[in-house]
Amino acid sequence: MDEKTNVMRWLDQKKAVYTPHDYPSSGAISAQEVARALGQDPARVFKTLVTTAGPRKYYVFVVPAVAELNLKKAAAAAGEKSVSMLAAKELLPLTGYVHGGCSPIGMKKAFPTFVDTSAQALPTICFSAGKIGRQVEMEPAALAALIGCRFAPLV
Repeated sequence: MDEKTNVMRWLDQKKAVYTPHDYPSSGAISAQEVARALGQDPARVFKTLVTTAGPRKYYVFVVPAVAELNLKKAAAAAGEKSVSMLAAKELLPLTGYVHGGCSPIGMKKAFPTFVDTSAQALPTICFSAGKIGRQVEMEPAALAALIGCRFAPLV
């Protein structure tokens, strides 16, 4: 296993319970491919998506690998008229993460974060540890308690 990512170090500082996972990757791959590489049920592997609702208004949404973010539901959860996906070239400067390695934990700035309600029915979920090839697995309620995210129907 490689050295810990910033996400893992932050979780360690908070004394959070999590399980690290590694998968082979030569670059960004889809969340469904990550699930296959981990041997995990794709319904338990979540992807982190960043949206914008206008200048300097950003929101983070965490949804199952097998689903697509419903932008209308996302906007409703955020209390906005509409949201749109952040352009890929804007992801790194805004969050500090590259496409395929974006985590809801440890962005350059904390943005309002929402996790799909389907996570609440699962004992644990996997999401990016902040680096392509690394994932962390933890209880959804523990994630919510740590980062102050809210659950909402997003797919």
